Amino acid sequence: MQDSPPSRPLVVGVDVGGTKTHLRALAGDVVVADHVRASTGWRPHDPAAAARWLTGLVREALPTGARPSALAVGAHACETPRQCAGIRDAVQLSLGVSTRVVGDAELLVPAAGLDKGVGLVAGTGSVAVGRLPDGDPVQVGGWGAVLGDEGGAAGLVREAARAVWAAHDRGEEPGALALGLLTAFRVPEVPALGAALEGASDVSAEWGRHAPVVFSAAADGSALARSVIAEAGAALATLVARLAARGVPVDDVVVAGGTVLGQPALYDAFVAGLADAVPGARPRQLTVPPVEGAVALARSLL
Repeated sequence: MQDSPPSRPLVVGVDVGGTKTHLRALAGDVVVADHVRASTGWRPHDPAAAARWLTGLVREALPTGARPSALAVGAHACETPRQCAGIRDAVQLSLGVSTRVVGDAELLVPAAGLDKGVGLVAGTGSVAVGRLPDGDPVQVGGWGAVLGDEGGAAGLVREAARAVWAAHDRGEEPGALALGLLTAFRVPEVPALGAALEGASDVSAEWGRHAPVVFSAAADGSALARSVIAEAGAALATLVARLAARGVPVDDVVVAGGTVLGQPALYDAFVAGLADAVPGARPRQLTVPPVEGAVALARSLL
């Protein structure tokens, strides 16, 4: 941490993720702060609490006496323009600095150096975002692991369990996918998977951490696992198609998230599904931290 404030305008970008938060501050091209901490305590549905949390983060991370000239935040679980505006207004009142707050998935397009396109995230959950030509934001997907998040880690496990139950109902012997899930959830037989999934205290996290089982089974030759992955890729492509149908420019689709980028089988399934669902859309893997998108948005406020 520096002892004196920078002399050039200080722009601050923040990526508040579901697990960790990344703040990056620059004066010109000089990185003044690069700070990562847990997102514990983040309460996006309470604007005043969210503003206090962000204010504390900025003061903790910046050099003593430094005052931002512009701040942009990509906020996990900031799901509507009204919600984001409420947090923005509270932060501006607290810090006295020009501020922009968007959903965290909206950081992907500017992080990739683009001014329009789709941001698609498939990590524990999944969501796709874009903006209409008039600038209005549009978000599709998400909705949590129980009902949505197709193509995310938790959604993959949910659909794998459904596929295993269907195979059991057809009288098939447990294959690699079923056996992997039984081991992961520590149950002795397929019918017991239901109670194990329903008993999770944190559905997204507890289901999602078992997603590698699906990919391992596919690598071991499980046709059932491969079909689950193919359907997950197609479901992610469908999110982009929904945005296109609503008038969002989808020429470029910036993809991020540990599940889709960490599992080539899922990414390949998404690319194949995208070619069918939205011919001409270009998938792009994000290769820089999403916080770069927040920095870009902050610069645009100067």
